[in-house]
Amino acid sequence: MWLFLASDCMFFGSLIGTFMVYKGRSIVGPSPHDIFDIPYTSVSAFVLLMSSLTMVLALAAIQRNDQIRARIWLITTALLGSVFIGGQYYEFTVFYQEGLTLSHSLFGSSFFTLTGFHGAHVSLGIFWLLYLVAGSFTGRLSGPDKALWVEIAGLYWHFVDIVWIVIFTVVYLLP
Repeated sequence: MWLFLASDCMFFGSLIGTFMVYKGRSIVGPSPHDIFDIPYTSVSAFVLLMSSLTMVLALAAIQRNDQIRARIWLITTALLGSVFIGGQYYEFTVFYQEGLTLSHSLFGSSFFTLTGFHGAHVSLGIFWLLYLVAGSFTGRLSGPDKALWVEIAGLYWHFVDIVWIVIFTVVYLLP
């Protein structure tokens, strides 16, 4: 898992670097200042960051072999991730209506590629969490040795959250 996360770190680093290079180079609008709704995206980011807390609570529950609370926290984490993805879909829709598309400008290409890949990672994490929940219902997640599965999923989930902090700062907050 650490090797995967290291390679993913380099992948996101290159996407973020590409975005930084192309951010101010578009000659056609809309520009980031024209379309970004920082308060909306801040709430969406807060929801995603709170999912890290629920992931920690899921891990603590499974380490105590408390299957019910582990399911509750895993489902809550997946729901918070889904709210984030729904918010991202809404944001992409608004941007499209404002004229920013993947092929419209360098800014649009780098923005949608970077945030879209992050959204794909969050979506993968949601499916992983739901797989763990399904496993808890079939008994595949019982026993303290199975806590490692939740811990690995949690490691991935926290990584995705940390990447979002960097993306949110670089894409939305830096001028």
